[in-house]
Amino acid sequence: MSLGLFESFFPVLASALDAYIRIFPIDLVRYLMGAGGVYLVVNVLLRRRLAPLKIRAIDPMDGQKQREFITSLRTVMIFALNGTFIFLFMEAGVIQLAGPLPETGIAFHAISLVAIIVAHDAWFYWTHRLIHDRRLFRRMHRTHHRSKVPTAWAAYSFDQSEAWINAIFLPIYLVLVPTPSLVIFLFLVHMIVRNALGHCGVEVYPATRDGKPLFDWMTTTTHHDLHHEFGRWNYGLYFTWWDRRMGTEHPLYHERFARSVGIPLNGSAVAAVGGVRRV
Repeated sequence: MSLGLFESFFPVLASALDAYIRIFPIDLVRYLMGAGGVYLVVNVLLRRRLAPLKIRAIDPMDGQKQREFITSLRTVMIFALNGTFIFLFMEAGVIQLAGPLPETGIAFHAISLVAIIVAHDAWFYWTHRLIHDRRLFRRMHRTHHRSKVPTAWAAYSFDQSEAWINAIFLPIYLVLVPTPSLVIFLFLVHMIVRNALGHCGVEVYPATRDGKPLFDWMTTTTHHDLHHEFGRWNYGLYFTWWDRRMGTEHPLYHERFARSVGIPLNGSAVAAVGGVRRV
């Protein structure tokens, strides 16, 4: 490497290091407030009140929460590095953000937020199905499924390769779709909160009088809990439509949801839950 090339590269490296030092605490706080906040509210402060909505009778294994937290910290480090790449791409003009709220308006921000959430759900569904392939599962997804009865702390409990698969969605999307900075912030907050709620072990989503999810197009805690229990079902993150279109939603999902919210089953379940093959 020539001296001139080294000198031109050094400022980029220094800028990247400075960006990482600033981005890592932000990503860490986002995880702590999202996963920790959900755990504190749902599993500590409201534990007794929400006890009837607990999805499974068994508790997480000893030491599981600590393991989930430690592996999630590794994911935070990877997400912060990914954020550093986004910063460098912005500096190089590869990523260009859309204008702020006063310039582009509320409608554009709302549409942008819906678009990135829908796109991320599609990315998550298909990459999630991919790493459940037996040839990839043990190397890329096994860590997350060590939490058979997950807690909110498992929101980022990934193998390194899975963390990168989840991380690279954002820079790819931002290269293709100019997005306001406020929308990116709201998307990231939405991502960690929904992720933590999906792992909290308590059915916190509202139900109708007949025991069905009030917003049946959204995934519930029971929806993702079934994925941890059986593995080969319910790959969606935010929405149920990919699972339903592709035939990968657990056949007893609505019955299990009704049981989680304490409403008697309607008798439509014929197969025993225990008969479904686990991961």
